[in-house]
Amino acid sequence: MTDPHGFLKVPRRPVPPRPVEERLGDWNEVYAGQARLPLVSEQAGRCMDCGIPFCHSGCPLGNLIPEWNAYAAKDDWWAAAERLHATNNFPEFTGRLCPAPCEDACVLTINADPVTIKNVEQAIADEIWARGYASPRPPERLSGRTVAIIGSGPAGLAAAQQLTRIGHTVAVYERADRIGGLLRYGIPAFKMEKQHLNRRIEQMRSEGTKFRTGVDVGSDLDAIELTRRHDAVVVAVGARGQRELPVPGRELHGIHQAMDYLTFANRVREGDYVSSPVTAEGKHVVIIGGGDTGSDCLGTALRQGATSVVQLDINPEPGEARRDTEPWPTYPKVYRISHAHEEGREREGTDPRIFSSATLRLEGDRHGHVRGIRLAEVEPEDRRPRPDTEHVISADLVLLALGFYGPERGTGLMKQLALTLDDRGNFARHADFAAETTERARSAERTARTGTDGIFIAGDAGRGQSLVVWAIAEGRSAAAAADRYLSGSTELPAPVAPRDRPLVA
Repeated sequence: MTDPHGFLKVPRRPVPPRPVEERLGDWNEVYAGQARLPLVSEQAGRCMDCGIPFCHSGCPLGNLIPEWNAYAAKDDWWAAAERLHATNNFPEFTGRLCPAPCEDACVLTINADPVTIKNVEQAIADEIWARGYASPRPPERLSGRTVAIIGSGPAGLAAAQQLTRIGHTVAVYERADRIGGLLRYGIPAFKMEKQHLNRRIEQMRSEGTKFRTGVDVGSDLDAIELTRRHDAVVVAVGARGQRELPVPGRELHGIHQAMDYLTFANRVREGDYVSSPVTAEGKHVVIIGGGDTGSDCLGTALRQGATSVVQLDINPEPGEARRDTEPWPTYPKVYRISHAHEEGREREGTDPRIFSSATLRLEGDRHGHVRGIRLAEVEPEDRRPRPDTEHVISADLVLLALGFYGPERGTGLMKQLALTLDDRGNFARHADFAAETTERARSAERTARTGTDGIFIAGDAGRGQSLVVWAIAEGRSAAAAADRYLSGSTELPAPVAPRDRPLVA
């Protein structure tokens, strides 16, 4: 364990990002080139190694946080890497992209500042690769069974790696031209440079996983034919159905879905375009939606040279402290500032977000191009517009970052596999991914299943829009269910079940 008094001696000190002015001049990660190890080792020593580590409950992967904190504090990066990889296939993704609910569940949070768990995780993940601890792990023998994974986001990749390593022959089908799903085209490079994704894909290739890009299962390839070719199928297509904004003026030019905008920007980084077909350069940009996708659009627009950027959030501005209705160790709705918000605030001199704000209509010029947005303040309880609060703000480019309603409906995949929707609008499945008890093991044939033999649902397609840690956890659990279906039993871990939800009061 670490120094039992470390948290009393050492204050919390997160790894500082690069200066705003510097990082707005490139697309590199906000921490690129920052020295981390001495600071991270010191911060890892603040971990109390609690008798009941609630950080485990805050993380759906069940990461062994006190254990790898202890090894990081002692600069034992090999042992830290082993403990981190024991529960997480892709810590270099989560260390960069996860909002760290584990930190809000840290016991220190009760009356002090939590351990900088996210910084420690990213440092260990990077040391894994720098020190050569991520060598491929091909199976010792093949099972003779084949599995198709539809979708190559974090859930699909996690399921594929687990099933490949246990000995099944796995092929991943992706409709885009590159592997990675939203990790590839939805996440800006300043949050995660694609080298981290590329080298993990190469590791998986070396282990035996096959990748098929440019294949839209249900359209280019009949899904029923795919089930005939493989002994099991895991559907991990994500929740890509984008919510719309049904207000007057939606038909105007210059209004785009956020994910389309981010995809264009990422394709520029991949070399597909010299410049983005949809750029914020020289424009007044308004982002409608206060979540992470909106924040990603904000950072992207600033780097493209927008004249101004505003992010609208219909929710009221959160307070600085936890509310009584969101006690520790839940993930509270408090005032948080992303790196993009920090960049916008430093450039504009104020927070780029406007809270408690609803869009009434989009206004355009005589050429049919958007030029402004009519807003109104809303009541926090029912979001009804307040009287006499209407006003117009300038907008040359409007980005809709309203979230996702679930998997895309009416697709060939959905029809051919006879997939149905649950009451949340996601692909329906049975209650549990994988057995943890004898009683649950007896019902293995129906776990994580869609009602069709050998078909399993993983990730956002079955859960709805969620975090990267939930996607990886679901991929691992779906792999365990598929392995049990194919082999009669499994040694693969299953950290979550479909009905599990984040820790709430």
